[in-house]
Amino acid sequence: MIISEIVEPLGLTVAAGAQGLDREITGGYAADLLSCVMAGAAAGNVWVTLQAHPNVVAVADLLGLAGVIITEGTSVDEATLSRGDERGIPILLAKETTYSVVARLAEQGIDGNDAARGA
Repeated sequence: MIISEIVEPLGLTVAAGAQGLDREITGGYAADLLSCVMAGAAAGNVWVTLQAHPNVVAVADLLGLAGVIITEGTSVDEATLSRGDERGIPILLAKETTYSVVARLAEQGIDGNDAARGA
């Protein structure tokens, strides 16, 4: 599945990085602490978070994540959106809670990467 295939079913808004909507999703990861994401997310994951600052894009780019879903209607500043566009990292906005977005990703067949980590 690619990022563009989750936009409509989850009611997401593409805020930045539209040129990366063809990125393949390998799984999902949800966390708000950047250190947790650095340690636990895997390349190709879609990251679900409340965080909405430029470091989110930097981490997503460094790890090769498929994209970032920012939840709960959180406002995203222009610097973050610009960085998403520059790096081709899709930044998708959701009005729902992180829990709800993760549940809906699971309904779409996107699993966490726990199996890859031996859990």
